[in-house]
Amino acid sequence: MDESKLEQSKNNIASEVLYKFPEAARFGRKVPKEKIYQYGILGKGVKKQFIEQVEKITWQYKLAPETINIPANKSVPEIQVFDIKLKPGIENVSNAVLQAIDKAIAFPIYFRIFKSEGGRKHQIMMSMAYKRRNEADSSKWVTGEYFSSEWEPTANKPVYDTMPVALSLKDLYELLLRSLINQASRAEENLASLVARIANIRAVENELGKCQARLNNEKQFNRKVEINQRVNQLTKELERLV
Repeated sequence: MDESKLEQSKNNIASEVLYKFPEAARFGRKVPKEKIYQYGILGKGVKKQFIEQVEKITWQYKLAPETINIPANKSVPEIQVFDIKLKPGIENVSNAVLQAIDKAIAFPIYFRIFKSEGGRKHQIMMSMAYKRRNEADSSKWVTGEYFSSEWEPTANKPVYDTMPVALSLKDLYELLLRSLINQASRAEENLASLVARIANIRAVENELGKCQARLNNEKQFNRKVEINQRVNQLTKELERLV
């Protein structure tokens, strides 16, 4: 795959494709939730979410040089594919649960999350975090923003596509993550810069929502003027970032 095609693939956003990973990379091992608990100090809230939301975790694929025949490097030595089956009636899995799994596994993880709507109706969603080595301690990993696809039905034979063609595991990681990012890259913007900009967008959107709620509830005119000024500032900041 030449560099121009690789760069074009990196700029494709919000893919709803269910990738078919090579059989040689299949791992297929159930991961007991207790094992995840052992790898980190989980607060009572997160552990409660695990118990309430997750029925089964399967370490489905191990994408590594020996399984898919593309080179690794220090930043991305392997990529894991985890399947999470939600308990009946659960609509989604919290990012805190995904983060707990990410902290227990020292590699980037591509999550495939399955839920049932009763009977034979099943849906799938893909999710992945921006994950990098800690600059101060390369034995540790830093987990950042999570990106997810929309829920898609699986009952009617979902369309599988082959795994993205990549020159290295680092490129494959970027392709998988970018396929879930619903924000186009700017010219000369690398993945780290894109993720940082999206984090800023999310933070500004969150504050803007709070300010607008306060503005709607405020009765004093002077306070409404102050809050409205802040709303205008945040709106301009959001326009700059987007």
